[in-house]
Amino acid sequence: MTTEQPRITVVTPSFNQARYLERTILSVLDQGYPNLEYIIIDGGSTDGSVEIIRKYEDRLAFWVSEADRGQAHAINKGLFMATGDWVGWQNSDDIYYPGCFSSLVAAASRHAAAGLLIGDMNLLDPDDKVLRDLKYVRPTYHSILAEGMRLTNQAAFWRKEVHQEIGYLDESLSCGFDYDWFLRLLRVRRAAHVNQTWGGLRLHDQTKTANQQEVFDMEYQRILAGREPSSVVRRFFQLRRLVLTACAGNIHYVLRGLRNRTTSYLSRRDG
Repeated sequence: MTTEQPRITVVTPSFNQARYLERTILSVLDQGYPNLEYIIIDGGSTDGSVEIIRKYEDRLAFWVSEADRGQAHAINKGLFMATGDWVGWQNSDDIYYPGCFSSLVAAASRHAAAGLLIGDMNLLDPDDKVLRDLKYVRPTYHSILAEGMRLTNQAAFWRKEVHQEIGYLDESLSCGFDYDWFLRLLRVRRAAHVNQTWGGLRLHDQTKTANQQEVFDMEYQRILAGREPSSVVRRFFQLRRLVLTACAGNIHYVLRGLRNRTTSYLSRRDG
């Protein structure tokens, strides 16, 4: 590891997302980061994804297209190979924003004790239009236990050495593996938040979020079993998030959220 340019490994699990895949790949490669290890694990796509990957294979550390046991398995295959100091995964329909990797390196220097670094994120439509921004705060084990996924893999990196402590993603989970992963990570390592937009999560009609909400709910219940927070604890961490967001200079974001919540409450009451 070099102090100035730590190695960054990005893993992209891919399966039949040819419409978006090239945008994902370019969002990684166009960072222009000199010490990048980019790994693409395709699950045997038949929609032209492989042809897109081949266009960039000379800039990839590794890629493969073969059947796998699901998204978590595909990500793990890449993470097993990773040699970076910092690692993360970016889905094949999502993106990093320009400057993300340089911002990560600067944050790693400032937060030497952190095992996880996260940035903010935008929700995007299929054509890259920003639907809304999402501001985060420093996550803790107890905060995401209380509030759920108040961070996302689209804007998160962790030290590879963490895998030696807690292993890899739980492949028995098809939708909640990211929540389970960050809970396990935050139980053993401290995190830091960077007040910059690092990633974009794309919303479209083929996402798991759009089609598998019942599976999400079931798996989240399984993950939280015996650890469900009380309503008092949830309200405490909601207040913590509002205060920290405002203290980070995102006061307009907080006011917008409070205004939207009030409008929603009044609409339900009057309806």
